[in-house]
Amino acid sequence: MSKLIVRAGDFTFDARFEEQLAPKTVAAFRKAMPFESQAIHVRWSGEGVWMPLGDLDFGVSYENHTSYPAPGQIILYPGGISETEILLAYGGVHFASKMGQLAGNHFITLTSGLENLTAFGKTVLWKGAQNIRFEEI
Repeated sequence: MSKLIVRAGDFTFDARFEEQLAPKTVAAFRKAMPFESQAIHVRWSGEGVWMPLGDLDFGVSYENHTSYPAPGQIILYPGGISETEILLAYGGVHFASKMGQLAGNHFITLTSGLENLTAFGKTVLWKGAQNIRFEEI
């Protein structure tokens, strides 16, 4: 099992790929690593942060997809009716856009540092965009 480090603002989280549940998404994301972006607070989905990726195409379709990621779960929306994005839930999320309900592929789960997840989400909410970096170690 591969170990990931997610550096988000001033916080660091350990994580794992969901290789058995979302193998195509994991393989596509690995090709883009280390992956860096900015996390901004979601507008319609609840307690989550997202990385808008425009028309970036990871070349995957739905696998292990959900509209209700649990805190600490990271999903990839591969694009379609809305832009490609990655979302990290820090609380209750019902994944949606202005187009309506969406589903994303759950492909990463945070495994430590979860006690700081809400603080990170609220930092994004009140202080704005935060740098985020995914590294495999």
